[in-house]
Amino acid sequence: MSIHSSATDALDRDALSSELPLPLYLQLARHLKNQIVSGRLLHRDALPGERELAERFGVSRVTVRKALKELLDEGLLEQRQGAGTFVRRNQGPFVEQRLSTLTSFSEDMGSRGLSAGSRWLQRVVAVATPEEALALGLSPGATVSRLQRLRMANDAPMALELAVIPTRFLPDPYEVEGSLYGTLRRRGFTPYRALQRLAAVRLSAEQAEQLGLPEGAAALYIERRSMLEDGTPLEFVRSQYRGDAYDFIVELNLAGAAGSMR
Repeated sequence: MSIHSSATDALDRDALSSELPLPLYLQLARHLKNQIVSGRLLHRDALPGERELAERFGVSRVTVRKALKELLDEGLLEQRQGAGTFVRRNQGPFVEQRLSTLTSFSEDMGSRGLSAGSRWLQRVVAVATPEEALALGLSPGATVSRLQRLRMANDAPMALELAVIPTRFLPDPYEVEGSLYGTLRRRGFTPYRALQRLAAVRLSAEQAEQLGLPEGAAALYIERRSMLEDGTPLEFVRSQYRGDAYDFIVELNLAGAAGSMR
């Protein structure tokens, strides 16, 4: 176990600014998270106490406490009674995922030199639920292939994924062994575009156990509807990504910026 002086050396006292629109506790949480995922703070490193962190960053202990709670909820820190706060670094890969390109999990991991894997939790043909029928534009009683699996990278659990595809596109869910998108492309149904909705959630006891996290740990919920080129709904996916292993990045352009530069 590292002594907390090494952790102190990894912390930049100038990382916070009152001029930024982000609250100070979130700035501090982001700075600590960056030090953890970059490897400057290592698994089982002890963090300085609340008072020392408050003095180092020039903030109140309430601000420090709120920042630590953010990372405790994400599963990046753990508190031990009478011992202090320690880094609980995910021992598997850490992935930064851009949301501007429609790719499969297998393609994402392969592009990073990681080995994508899955543990199947469910593969069945069933009648679509009302939510699934609405998302996929199906009539009541229509059937779907429902595929639920634990997604892994280099054998480390990364996400829980439930994909639902109308049986007209995938009549046999057992046809999918690796990449779902690869299977759909081979059948002549290539995903062309998608709409995604993201939300912060807490994992249930079952979900946390499957992902190797404490119950109630923070995760990112992603709901995606993929479509063919003609706009026909192809896929409805609901996933929970572990918060200590994934960062999702979106590139934004200032409205009107391109026109003002002409």
